[in-house]
Amino acid sequence: MAAPSPTDQQSGSFLGRLSLPERRFVADALRTETVGGVLLLVAAVAALLWANVPAVSESYASVRSFHIGPASLGLDLSLQHWAADGLLAVFFFVAGIELKRELVAGDLRDAKAAALPVIAAVSGMAVPALVYVLVNTFGSGSMDGWAVPTATDIAFALAVLAVIGTSLPSALRAFLLTLAVVDDLFAILIIAVFFTSEIGFLALGGAVVGLVLFWFLLRRGVRGWYVYLPLALVIWGLMYNSGVHATIAGVAMGLMLRCTRKDGESQSPGEHIEHLVRPVSAGLAVPLFALFTAGVSLSDESLGQVFTRPETLGVVLGLVVGKTVGIFGGTWLAARFTKAELNEDLAWPDVLAVASLAGIGFTVSLLIGELAFTGDAVLTDEVKAAVLMGSLIAAVIASVMLKLRNRRYRALTDAEERDDDLDGIPDIYEEHNPEYHLRMAKIYEDRAAEHRRKAENAAATALENTAGSTARGDRPA
Repeated sequence: MAAPSPTDQQSGSFLGRLSLPERRFVADALRTETVGGVLLLVAAVAALLWANVPAVSESYASVRSFHIGPASLGLDLSLQHWAADGLLAVFFFVAGIELKRELVAGDLRDAKAAALPVIAAVSGMAVPALVYVLVNTFGSGSMDGWAVPTATDIAFALAVLAVIGTSLPSALRAFLLTLAVVDDLFAILIIAVFFTSEIGFLALGGAVVGLVLFWFLLRRGVRGWYVYLPLALVIWGLMYNSGVHATIAGVAMGLMLRCTRKDGESQSPGEHIEHLVRPVSAGLAVPLFALFTAGVSLSDESLGQVFTRPETLGVVLGLVVGKTVGIFGGTWLAARFTKAELNEDLAWPDVLAVASLAGIGFTVSLLIGELAFTGDAVLTDEVKAAVLMGSLIAAVIASVMLKLRNRRYRALTDAEERDDDLDGIPDIYEEHNPEYHLRMAKIYEDRAAEHRRKAENAAATALENTAGSTARGDRPA
């Protein structure tokens, strides 16, 4: 996928128009993520109902704690554990491919273009962590959950967009996607560095050898899912048994795929595999993770503690306040000191709305919450409830802000999609193409000729009607 060139975007403009290839990639990626986000929302609601309806709540706990897997290989895990360590490895595999594509062929390839979203994403992770630390410092709470409010859930955010029907322009959607990609990268680093207690070096060495073999086979051009799928499962199993979170294996393999096209290729191997695996990740892996993870008790007492216990209050404020302040503040400061001007079609409240939307943390936040408070089931469930509450508040605030500008977004989106010459390329990308203007001139000439013919026919019909009326009027009574 070609990176946006300076001529593709509005010169010196932050959140300017994307290049056509980048716009198509973003549209395709977000289409799948939006569908997956709706499924994720359905799964989360189903989990909450299953866990809170008295008649079936006990079965929820029994099902997600049901163990399955070969104990001899150290993989006798509960269904909840399989969802967190197994299914999310697929999610992080796609995230790895997405990050690799952004680094070598997307917006992150250009340091200047990448600076603003990267700074915004880093600020959008640092400030929520700081908010959590401050709340728990003054409230004498546990610092273990500082990383919970740092992640943005792109699927859930896009599900909110789908539900409220907002036509967000492609530049804002791409900005949100880039934020989520950088979030995923740092979330992976946080999980690897801060949530790995004991390391089994023999298993880790085996996983590294497997990854080297995976890379070698890719470079040799070996093809066939029957080669890579068994190898990937072995790498995942070794990584899990090493003590390093198994999702690291997924992102490592994703980063190894080639995401640049060679001559004659319509898609790079990374793009092709991402196209195949993304629906599995968004439509199956992440919703099942939500189903087995989001089911927490929502009694009056537990909901009350969300706003009174420092750990849970820190998570809520981190998502709602920290994310918004961090992303908006980081973006504004970066734009101020890099002299990047905001796209004239948008306004800073649009950036504020997207920053608020990024406060929807779900998948990775729930995962980090489980890792941070392992051994304290009550606090883990309360933190999950805080993630849900914080995400809900952020979604409502963002929805109100986006609705206020929806008419403007609709106009921008219609302009982006308009294709009067029906050549498959939006007209806005052909403004400097002489052939486009010649095609449009021919179209208008044909339309003018058609209207002249219709005018002549209408005039002739009117004349005939007038003559007929006159003839009837001359007849004797």
